[in-house]
Amino acid sequence: MSGISIACLGLLALVVAASSVQACSRILWNNNKLAVVVSRTMDWPTTTEPVLTVLPRGLSHDGGRIGPQVLVKENPAKWTSKYGSLVTTVYGIGTADGFNEKGLGVHMLYLTATNFGERDNSKPAVHAGLWGQYLLDNAANVEEALALQEEIQIVMVEAKGRMATVHLAIEDASGDSAILEFIDGKLVVHHGREFQIMTNDPTYDQQIELLGKLDFSNPSSETPLPGNVKPTDRFQRASYYAALLPEPKDEREAVAGVLAIARNVSVPFGAPYKGFGIYNTEYRTVMNLTKLRYFFELTTSPNVIWADLSKMDLSPGAAVMTLDPDNINLSGDVSSKFQSAAKAPF
Repeated sequence: MSGISIACLGLLALVVAASSVQACSRILWNNNKLAVVVSRTMDWPTTTEPVLTVLPRGLSHDGGRIGPQVLVKENPAKWTSKYGSLVTTVYGIGTADGFNEKGLGVHMLYLTATNFGERDNSKPAVHAGLWGQYLLDNAANVEEALALQEEIQIVMVEAKGRMATVHLAIEDASGDSAILEFIDGKLVVHHGREFQIMTNDPTYDQQIELLGKLDFSNPSSETPLPGNVKPTDRFQRASYYAALLPEPKDEREAVAGVLAIARNVSVPFGAPYKGFGIYNTEYRTVMNLTKLRYFFELTTSPNVIWADLSKMDLSPGAAVMTLDPDNINLSGDVSSKFQSAAKAPF
């Protein structure tokens, strides 16, 4: 496993080793009367081999390992999952995005400024690729997740100079939301329903400050909007359009609403991205945390697929179930298409 590092929303293969990069967007719609829905984009120049994975309760995890490789030798966090979850994995060794049976959602995105600080061996360690999964396994809502965060230490992973510089967005079925960033070794939490949008650099407080300088009080087709693919442009554009979403009549409209914004802030194929080259959006997801449905759109497929977590067997001892979304024949409800995996990916 030596050829592995973490970027964007988790662990990324070193075959795509690159200079400092920034990617991905998250849009939470928690102020409509129908459902709490949230969308995210995954932007990366090559496939991250996403696999939709159902993880039942009762699975054992080690926060100090990636496969057989021991990353944390002293006091790694070890836990048994309290809640089942439906997630998108990255290279089969970490969780990029997903939610659990209680309606807690997580999304891992890239942040250059991330610094987890020096290792404190008195706290159990969870490597950054399993950060989101740890919270999904153990917390029912944002409040519980934030309390659990105080009990562990997230540790940086490095391979061939690549660092796990990531931050985390979490939300729950009540509409509560939080953005978690480690800046200069300290955890900075932005907690509140108002924190609906997240992209990448700069740090979240600076993103809010930059957004505050714009006047979106009289929206019209003449309102000037930043239109490029850099994180500040995507943050401001998503914030503008999220505030204009009409009240949905049903789940179909709610999902379409956030997905439309995710598509608007996606990185098109061929778009230049900083010094990295081409950095297009690989996939988009939508979670309905009220109904526990997960929607997935691969950008190279014409179809949106979805799965219903309430239809899955999450009891202890149940099989881990997986579905490869890179199949052009998949369409619509694919809950019954998941297959048993030989073992849990992590």
